[in-house]
Amino acid sequence: MTDYKDLAAFLDASPVNFLAVATLRSHLDAAGFTELRMCDVWHLRPGDRRYVVKNDSAIFAFVVGEGESPVPFRIISAHSDSPGFRLKPSCEILCEENVVKLNTEVYGGPILYTWFDRPLSLAGRVILRGDDPLHPEHRLVRFDRHLLTIPHLAIHFNRAVNEGNPLSRQKDMLPVLGRVADASQARGLVTRMVAAKLGVDVDSILDYDLSLYDTTRACVTGLNGEYITGGRIDDLSMAHAAMCALLDTAAESKPYTRVMAIFDNEETGSGTKQGAASPMLDYILRRVAAATGGESEQDYFRAVDRSFMVSADDAHGLHPNYPEKQDPTNHPLLGGGPVIKINANCKYMTDADSAAVFADLCGRAGVPVQYFVNHSDSAGGSTLGNILTSQIPLRGVDMGAAIWAMHSVRETASLADHAMIIRVFDTFFTV
Repeated sequence: MTDYKDLAAFLDASPVNFLAVATLRSHLDAAGFTELRMCDVWHLRPGDRRYVVKNDSAIFAFVVGEGESPVPFRIISAHSDSPGFRLKPSCEILCEENVVKLNTEVYGGPILYTWFDRPLSLAGRVILRGDDPLHPEHRLVRFDRHLLTIPHLAIHFNRAVNEGNPLSRQKDMLPVLGRVADASQARGLVTRMVAAKLGVDVDSILDYDLSLYDTTRACVTGLNGEYITGGRIDDLSMAHAAMCALLDTAAESKPYTRVMAIFDNEETGSGTKQGAASPMLDYILRRVAAATGGESEQDYFRAVDRSFMVSADDAHGLHPNYPEKQDPTNHPLLGGGPVIKINANCKYMTDADSAAVFADLCGRAGVPVQYFVNHSDSAGGSTLGNILTSQIPLRGVDMGAAIWAMHSVRETASLADHAMIIRVFDTFFTV
C-alpha cells in the first residue's frame, strides 16, 4: 500500500485545483501513465495506463481492463477544488499611504473568518499569448513566499465581535498585498509580479486564474500523532487515496477497467465542462469501451450496467463540542473508519444495495465502516455521486473520511482513516 503519510506533502504541493492536478499528473507520469487528448484518435490495448486532463483542473486516469467485451468499469471519483478566494480582473485597490489590497471573489462556501490574520499567497494558472489565438499557452504559477494577509478589525473597534460578527465579502475579506513606492505602481501590479515569476513579458499575459492559499504547511497533531491538519483536506485527501489505489494496483491484470476521475468545481455545483455535471466521464468511458472491443453503443450500455463507482468526498465527523449537531445514531468518529453517506432525498447516490457493496469491501479489507446521515432538522450538502448518475446510470456509493471544520481554511482528519480508505480502495480495484 502506498504510504499514506505522504498526504501532507500532497496537500502542500496542491494549493489550488490546477496545481492539485499537476501533482496527480506527476505521480501518474512517474508510474508509467501517458497522456491522451480528447482530440486524438485513441488506440488502446489491455493493460494500458493512460490519463486525460481537462481545463488543467480535472484529470481522468485509467488502466485498461483485460476481460472480454464489454469490459466493465470500477471508478473512484473525487474533486480537485476547495472553497476560498479568487482574484478579480483589475484586482489592485490603492489605499491610504500607497497600501495595495486585492479585490477578490469568494469561491464556493468557505468559513470566512478562518482566513483572517494568516500568511497567504497566490497560485493558479496563467494564459499567455501564442501563435494560435484559439489555443494560447497555459502556465502554472505559485508564489511560495508569505505574500498577503487579511487583517481582522481590532476588538477595540468592535466590542461585540465575540457575540457574532457578520462579514461583508466585499469589504471585510480583501487581502492586503503591501505598500508601493508610488501610487502609479499599483495598477497592473499583480500582472507584473506574475510576469517576473514566470520570466515572460508583461504584454504576453492575456489573463489568469489566481487564488489565495494559506502558506502554513499541513502537519500531524494529537497526543499520539493521530490527526492531520491542513488546507484542502476536503477533497484532496480522497483524490490522494484514489491515486494511491490506482498506482498500487496498476500492474495487476484485471477483467475490468480501473478509473480515477478527479473533477473540478464540485464546490460550485459541478456545472462546468470539467465538472461532474458535464458529459466528460461519459465520453471517456465510451471511448475506452470502443477501444476495448465494444462494437456498438449497446456494448457500452452493457459495460456500464456491470460497473460500480465510489464517489469519494469527505464527511462530517462528530465534533466534541457540538455532538447535538449530528444524527443521534449515525455520527462517524475520526479514526473510526470509512464513512458511507446516506440521504433519503437523494443528495447522495447511496442506496441499500451500494451501501452493502461498500460495507462488504470494507470487511474484505479488514477495516471498520461507519455511516453518516444528516440530523433531520438540518439540511446537508450534495456531492459528485448523484450529479454523475444524472449523466451515467451507474451503481455506486457516496463515502468519505470523517473530518472536522469542513470548509475551514484548515481542516482536520485522522491518519488512520486515510490509511484504511486506501486499503479499501485497493480492495475495490483488485477483488
